[in-house]
Amino acid sequence: MSAISTPVRRPRRPREESGSPLLLGHGRLPRALAGTALTVLAVAWLLPFVWAIATSLQSEQDVMKSGLSPFKGAFTLSAYRQILERGNVPTWAFNSLLISVLVTLLTTAVSTLAAYGFSRGTFRGRRALLAVTVGAIMVPPQLLIVPLFDQMTMFHLVDTYAAVILPQVVAPMMVFILKRFFDAIPRELEDAARIDGASELRVFTSIVLPLSRPIVAAVAIFVFIGAWNNFMWPFVVTNDPDLMTLPVGLATVKDAYGIQYAQSMASALLAALPLIVMFLLFQRRIVNSVATTGLGGG
Repeated sequence: MSAISTPVRRPRRPREESGSPLLLGHGRLPRALAGTALTVLAVAWLLPFVWAIATSLQSEQDVMKSGLSPFKGAFTLSAYRQILERGNVPTWAFNSLLISVLVTLLTTAVSTLAAYGFSRGTFRGRRALLAVTVGAIMVPPQLLIVPLFDQMTMFHLVDTYAAVILPQVVAPMMVFILKRFFDAIPRELEDAARIDGASELRVFTSIVLPLSRPIVAAVAIFVFIGAWNNFMWPFVVTNDPDLMTLPVGLATVKDAYGIQYAQSMASALLAALPLIVMFLLFQRRIVNSVATTGLGGG
């Protein structure tokens, strides 16, 4: 009678715990070290922000007192009150919002179309034009202020919304990022749509764009932030106070009344407040977009 062979059981490998530190290993000590390091970095990042809030909520006399503590006197809203009384903050905020939204929409539309053309196009001079686009990334924006201002003057667009918006629509960096992402999309999906009779525009809008939502969202977010924080170009091209953006308008209020630290911090916080609110509302989408794409496109 033949012996019945019993299967040999292999020892199981210990299952790795999810969420454990990648480089520091497992256990409480690595987690404690990682948590401590993150806490220190968070405090170092928040300290200037807390200092700015504390300074903006004090009078100029208290701010000028000696000492390392940011809390040197009673809290007051006088700095914010003076900024709101001396400047047309609601109009400037509306201008910043309108310009930022239009710049974001136009830049995203133009950049996605240009990137798709570079990624899938076979037209003559494609490589040369792509090289020019990539080379334009290295050109400092300050070098373009004079020729752009001359163009706006020639077309009689100075002191208009168009003068502030149009030069910001061209974004070579965003074109390159989107182009890299489009290169990674399988062409078989587009070929299948073309076999079914889809036009090139239908392929772009129904196949490519839905697959590119993370990178398009990341591009739109960073374009909006850049347009909102843009100071130099709106400052150069606008003289009418009713057309100024929020950073430019608040800077004119500060310059008119000299260096006042409480009002300077209040102005900076007022200018950053909409971006903070936007980040709190869309925090998960912003983090997922940046983490998924890495702004690398591939």
